[in-house]
Parts: sequence; C-alpha cells; structure tokens
Amino acid sequence: MNAVMSQTAIGLLLPFAGTTLGAACVFLLKNGLRRSVQKSLTGFASGVMVAASIWSLLIPAMESAEFMGKLSFVPAVVGFWLGILFLLLLDHVIPHLHLHAECAEGPKCSFQRSTMMVLAVILHNIPEGMAVGVVYAGWLSGSMTISATGVLALSVGIAIQNFPEGAIVSMPLQAEGTGKGKAFALGTLSGAVEPISAVLTILAFGMIRPVLPYLLSLAAGAMMYVVVEELIPEMSEEPHSNIGTIFFAVGFTLMMALDVALG
Repeated sequence: MNAVMSQTAIGLLLPFAGTTLGAACVFLLKNGLRRSVQKSLTGFASGVMVAASIWSLLIPAMESAEFMGKLSFVPAVVGFWLGILFLLLLDHVIPHLHLHAECAEGPKCSFQRSTMMVLAVILHNIPEGMAVGVVYAGWLSGSMTISATGVLALSVGIAIQNFPEGAIVSMPLQAEGTGKGKAFALGTLSGAVEPISAVLTILAFGMIRPVLPYLLSLAAGAMMYVVVEELIPEMSEEPHSNIGTIFFAVGFTLMMALDVALG
C-alpha cells in the first residue's frame, strides 16, 4: 500500500515539477523567448494534450464501458461534452488574459496584467490536473483498462509539456518588467492547480465510482477545449505558422509513443 501511495504522489506531482523547472528558465535565460520558440512550445503542448486526450482518456473511457455493447461510445460522448461545457463556463466566469492578447476575457476586474496572464494558464492547467487525477483514480480502483505504467506515461507526458509552459509564463512576465523572483513564483503558482485538481478529482471519483468513463472523457473534452480555443490560435497566428504545426506533430507522436510503449 505504501508503494502504491508513493507512486500516486509522485505521479500527481510530476506535472507540477515540470512547470516549476520551466518557470526556473527565467533565471537561466537573459533574453525573453523568441516568438518562433513560443510557437514551437505551444504547438508541442497542443500535440501532447491531443494525444493524451485520445490514448489516455477517450479510448480507456470506451473500454471501461464495453459492457454497454454497441452503445459503449455514449459515456465518452456525454463526458466529452460535459468537459467542453465545463471549460466554456470557466472561460466566462474567470477573468484572464492570453499571451499576446490586448483585451482580457471573462468578467471585468481590476487585476494586474501579470495576474490575468497567470489566471489564463491556471484555467489551461485545470483539465490537465483532472486528467492525471482521473487516470490515477481508475488505476487505484483496480480498473483493468488502466495500468500503472499507463498512468505514469500520462504524468510524464504532461510533465514534459509543462516544462515549456512554465517558461512561457515566467519569461514574458519578466520581459514585461516583473522581477525574476516574482516571475518564477507566478510561473510556479500557475502549475500548482494541477495537483490540487487531480486530488479533487480522485476524491470525487471515490464518492461516485461508476462514473469512471464519464470522468475520463470529461477530462478529454476539457483538454481539447483548451487546445482548440487557446493553443492552436496562438501557434498559428502571424506568418510562417508551420513551426507550430511541426512541433504539434512532435508532441503528438511523443505522447502517443509513451502511452503505447508504457501503457
């Protein structure tokens, strides 16, 4: 039992560690990230999230509902739409400012620009924490469709894509005049929501265990919303957007390979 709990704790904290290490780039790099580098990192993160949504969440969701026969897709469809609507709701009730955007989204408020940028990344990270939490919840419950190596693959994949995300938060903040220490702290804070949302998802699953397929696909829908609404537009804006597309493919194939090889 201790070994299981230790592996779970490590798996839940790995994505947060990735964000923290990425945020630490503010101390190592003198100049801000070039636009082409930002687009590359955003494309990479998009590819990882899409592959994770398919192989780590939607496919296990349908496999968990195989007892429904030809209707095994129903929990995946319902959960996916719940995830889309959940993020759509958060998008409207949480004030936030996307990278390179001039106008904030959500309700009007007097928050500083740096705070609004961090809130945008927190909004982005909630579904990633949910995804890690629900696969660990399924594994801890003894689900035959989720293996120990499979959940570890998801944690490692999200940790890898969180590294550039941490840098994407802290480096622009520092370039806009925020001190390095504060930029690092805000970048790290943006990733703290992941283990928190993962633990909350595990606790929710403990109360309503039969909904595993719905929770898996809900996390997938939430992540896909972030990719389509935020990441793909960021990596595609301005001329020569093919660098973002190439790194999308790199992230997608890396996460796919990790999930299949370790799953």
